[in-house]
Amino acid sequence: MIRVLLVDDQELVRAGFRMVLDAQPDIEVVAEAGDGAQVLDTLRTVDADVVLMDVRMPRMNGIEATRRVQTMGERRPKVIILTTFDLDEYAFAAIKAGAAGFLLKDAGPTQLIEAIRAVHSGDAVVAPSTTRRLLDRFAVHLPDKEQQAAHGALETLTAREREVLHLVARGLSNGEIAGRLYVSEATVKTHMGRILTKLGLRDRVQAVVFAYETGLVKSGQTGDVE
Repeated sequence: MIRVLLVDDQELVRAGFRMVLDAQPDIEVVAEAGDGAQVLDTLRTVDADVVLMDVRMPRMNGIEATRRVQTMGERRPKVIILTTFDLDEYAFAAIKAGAAGFLLKDAGPTQLIEAIRAVHSGDAVVAPSTTRRLLDRFAVHLPDKEQQAAHGALETLTAREREVLHLVARGLSNGEIAGRLYVSEATVKTHMGRILTKLGLRDRVQAVVFAYETGLVKSGQTGDVE
């Protein structure tokens, strides 16, 4: 059973998510919270596997709450950010703070359920269309110092690893990358593991952010490697 903590300052929104999730045989909503501070208090007494985290909340926003969840040790839950996208410029920062992915608040029930199952199994939620739009919109606001540091780390990758990273950042799956590069999916997974290790990144979401930080992927690009 996947244990979920719902976090949103609007009770009606939480009720809607709960109704959808409790109808699933493998998902259980174990608690709710109305702000980031309450999330931290709740996780001290309730075990959760996945946190659905709103961004804009009173007392403590979703960014700071996500950052603090990452300090909770090996049993810390995975965080999925909930955003209205057009309003929540904080979502990019929340992903950098350690979220495993993000969803738009108007995502359909199927997408929500699939995202929860994906992060619980160890994957990151990197939906190509929404991820690309979010990063295209906010990557331009990255501090110059962060871009410079990321550029130095990029130099540690081989040409093929850079190629794989570029395609990951464009939203392609391992299978799609394997087909594009004429290699096996296992080879792509090996490259991805080496990329994460060399760059000190946690998952594919952070790899996508890194690609934007370095300019390896730019706003408006297609999925083709330059």
